[in-house]
Amino acid sequence: MRRLRVGTRRSQLATTQTGAVVAALKKERSDLEIETVEIVTRGDQILDVSLSKVGGKGLFVSEIEKALQDGVIDIAVHSAKDVPAILAQGLVIGAIPPREDPRDLLIAKNGQTLRDLPEGARVGTSSLRRRAQLLAIRPDLEVVPLRGNIDTRLRKLQDLDAIVLAAAGIHRMGWLSGQRVQAEGVSYDVTPLTPFECVPAAGQGALAIECREQDTEVLQLLAAIHDRETERCVMAERAFLAEVGGSCQVPVGAYAAPSFSRLNLAAMLADARGNVVLRGAMMGENARELGRELALRMLAGGGDRLLAMTYEV
Repeated sequence: MRRLRVGTRRSQLATTQTGAVVAALKKERSDLEIETVEIVTRGDQILDVSLSKVGGKGLFVSEIEKALQDGVIDIAVHSAKDVPAILAQGLVIGAIPPREDPRDLLIAKNGQTLRDLPEGARVGTSSLRRRAQLLAIRPDLEVVPLRGNIDTRLRKLQDLDAIVLAAAGIHRMGWLSGQRVQAEGVSYDVTPLTPFECVPAAGQGALAIECREQDTEVLQLLAAIHDRETERCVMAERAFLAEVGGSCQVPVGAYAAPSFSRLNLAAMLADARGNVVLRGAMMGENARELGRELALRMLAGGGDRLLAMTYEV
């Protein structure tokens, strides 16, 4: 194999992430000829409607997965949090590189923390997971839908008091300097939200490199950039997500951190308005079993009723 076709979304962040993966692969195999194939997904085209109303995270990967199945590309680089719990037929996650910062960032126009924002402050996010956890802490906030690439969302901060973005994207774009984000001609103070304040999405901060399950040569190549510790964490988070049937229609978060040979998994389920936020945590060694067991415990403890609720937000 001397030629590799890499599929990616066309956004600035997606192509930057893919560029880093390409560089890592070329470092392992200098003879590789790598072509980047940009694919426009439905999620990139529908920007005026909340993801929870138009089909969820699969909107960012379905066209790319189809290209993999059809042999148009050989691998696909995704943000792991955008990858549904169940992959398209015949595809596998071939590698998960080391994880970037998994936290969410509060970016405030006037430099406030979440608790310092004025009463009734307008905070932008289209994530039901973030919305529920923000309102659980500050029920007075007005949470405003916010879609688009991260540069677009940063520009929209001019009309809001604050927005919430994933720290990983800001880091990968090179826009974070100390406790300030500097991009697109603007500079704002940022406050990281701890995983206890705002449990991240399953896989947040990690990349998932997808390929065909029968493509052994590609799988061997991807093994060189795979990070086993990150994989264990993401595996536990995705096992939780799969067991609860989580999607963009349900506020759900899961975050695992290594603790010697074990993993510490924290998770949340909520109703969309933040009236009820159910949290849980467990430790264990087997990632998949840990994710499933915590999910079953939380479902039995009231999570099943939360999942049965439907809200228009």
